[in-house]
Amino acid sequence: MNQIVELGEFLRSCRGRLSPADAGMPRTARRRVPGLRREELAQLAGVSVDYYTRLEQGRSRTASPEILESLATALRLDDTERAHLFDLANRRPVQPRRSTPSPAEQVSPAVHQLLTTLDAAYCPAFVLGRRTDVVASNPLSRALIADFDVMPANERNQSRFLFLNPDARELYADWETVAADTAAMLRMDAGRHPEDPQLGELVGELAVRSEHFRAYWAERRVHERTEGTKSYHHPVVGDLTVTYQALALPGDSQTLFIYSTEPGSSSETALRLLATWSTQPLTDQARTAAPNEPDTAA
Repeated sequence: MNQIVELGEFLRSCRGRLSPADAGMPRTARRRVPGLRREELAQLAGVSVDYYTRLEQGRSRTASPEILESLATALRLDDTERAHLFDLANRRPVQPRRSTPSPAEQVSPAVHQLLTTLDAAYCPAFVLGRRTDVVASNPLSRALIADFDVMPANERNQSRFLFLNPDARELYADWETVAADTAAMLRMDAGRHPEDPQLGELVGELAVRSEHFRAYWAERRVHERTEGTKSYHHPVVGDLTVTYQALALPGDSQTLFIYSTEPGSSSETALRLLATWSTQPLTDQARTAAPNEPDTAA
């Protein structure tokens, strides 16, 4: 991935999404484009139009932290977008390209114990590593989303499941939002690790096989999940909504996701039923699965 080109494309995308009114600029005559013009953004950021044009066109290889800060402020970037801008400008060390795949990520025994404890509390939980790889998960999360443990190692990836597995479209009640956020998470990872060949291969595969991913990737949005809600239409227990918290684990690549439900709600009842169902023998699971639905929890 060419970081200079990526930086320019990201700036262009952000400029196109910011209206003059949002930027605090006076109204003018009818405009050909909805976003800011280059000269307007350059004025707001306090840089010359020529310099900004070269930066956006990928013809400038340097941008000081002061200029990046000015551009981020002018573009009204949030913290996640601002961090991505600095990543693309190579304001943190770049990892050298590896000729062989990086070793599989592991989680500590303490994290494994925590996942077990959360499972007993009816809280689905899992750990995402680099490239949205599913590094570890507890049984209830596997029953709710997909059993990544039984998949080949190279397929244990949230993005691959979301965009390439047709079951995902039925599972997530708001698939479009989840898919857009997931693509934006990969874009964030790409900014931090531009020389990661495995990430490049994943993005290439998704772009070839999923038109939805191509569209979301082209938007050049970045996203970092911290907390929120997610709704599911599960083939066994029906509709349920969870609240999630995303907690960064020690290091710089793993995030623990913990799901919970409102006490006394139908969603809590559904999760408890799912926990009971997931411990049954496979033959019993097949008999209790919803009619005309797949017999798996994925």
